[in-house]
Amino acid sequence: MNYKYLSLVVFVLLFTVQLFSADPIVKPGIDVLRERGFDILKGKRIGLITNATGITSDLQSTVDVLFNTPGVKLVALYGPEHGVRGDGDAGKEINGFSDTRTGLPVYSLYGKTRRPTKEMLQGIDVLVYDIQDIGVRSYTYISTMGLAMEAAAENGIKFVVLDRPDPLTGERVEGAMLDSKFKSFIGEYPIPYVYGMTAGELAQMINGEQWLSINGSSRETGKCDLTVVAMKGWIRSMWWDETGLTWVPTSPHIPHSFTTIFAVLTGLLGELGTANQGVGYTLPFELVGAPWIDGYALARYLNNLNMPGVQFRPISYIPFYKDTTGLRYRGVQIHIIDRAAMNMTHVQIAILEALLRLFPDNNIFDRAKPERINSFDKAVGTDDIRLELQNKTSVEEILKRIDQSKMQFMVKREKYLLYK
Repeated sequence: MNYKYLSLVVFVLLFTVQLFSADPIVKPGIDVLRERGFDILKGKRIGLITNATGITSDLQSTVDVLFNTPGVKLVALYGPEHGVRGDGDAGKEINGFSDTRTGLPVYSLYGKTRRPTKEMLQGIDVLVYDIQDIGVRSYTYISTMGLAMEAAAENGIKFVVLDRPDPLTGERVEGAMLDSKFKSFIGEYPIPYVYGMTAGELAQMINGEQWLSINGSSRETGKCDLTVVAMKGWIRSMWWDETGLTWVPTSPHIPHSFTTIFAVLTGLLGELGTANQGVGYTLPFELVGAPWIDGYALARYLNNLNMPGVQFRPISYIPFYKDTTGLRYRGVQIHIIDRAAMNMTHVQIAILEALLRLFPDNNIFDRAKPERINSFDKAVGTDDIRLELQNKTSVEEILKRIDQSKMQFMVKREKYLLYK
């Protein structure tokens, strides 16, 4: 018998068992609150803003946990974009209904109103927010959180955030700052495109900087009665796969934790609608394609930029759902080789610049409808980047200006950070 081989097999088996049986390194806010016996919710009537990502580390729904906890009275649910169960399409309005499992009323915060009304909050003592975010400003959940904080402040209701990890780490702060002229539901607050904070930390910043608009007036600002239930075990350098937690899709096109990275790289193309980013195919946000793109030329151009941590491979594919004509798309697949070395914003801007440079007859901005250009600028948070690209400003110069724009934010951000 080859004892050396047998020892290796035993080691691998023991490691595998340990890997799949070990407790998660990180305990999200809902786990911490459960350990504390739900102390801050006992004897209160609770409204819960959540979706399918609101789960404990052992995959129990926060809805079910609070509903079945003695002494905690869960009385209403509130759903963001994509709905409480996470099955609504992007941008699709959600209507209110009754939850089939608990019988509780479900109020939509992505329908006729995007903030809880006085009627929706009738009889609520505490409004709890438990949603996994992706760390990107244009993702609407943080806007829902902020608007709900405003409603809580106006109605004298306590607001609790059950904190969760930022899947892009708490160290990555990248992209353009929001210009107030482009404030919208996909950009409510003056933060960078990738803001490097958890939802709880951002809530503290929104509150501390008095970014809440009270009674619908931009001139009347204030704070809500905020409590953040912090995680245990999370450190800022952690990517999602280092937390030990299970990823639940935050929306239909963010199926994996690593998709959050790709969403930064190509998500802006979806706002324009003139080139495809893999939505409609099996690789959402991992592709750049269109019938008019030469994938080999695009891959060669981008690879020759020698951007750290990323490579591009020519690809052809036929999208089979959403807006597609059945045409074959050509383009590139993005392969992340070293996420720690990669500058996501560099890749994002370089892709846009490459499309403009290589395919001028199919200008991604000139071919876009005016409303899509407006949507693009709102998602970016400014029209500066689009105008600079159209004026053939170098990628390096654009990146330099982006870095300069967020210096004040970096200083302000420090006092709201909860984790090392």
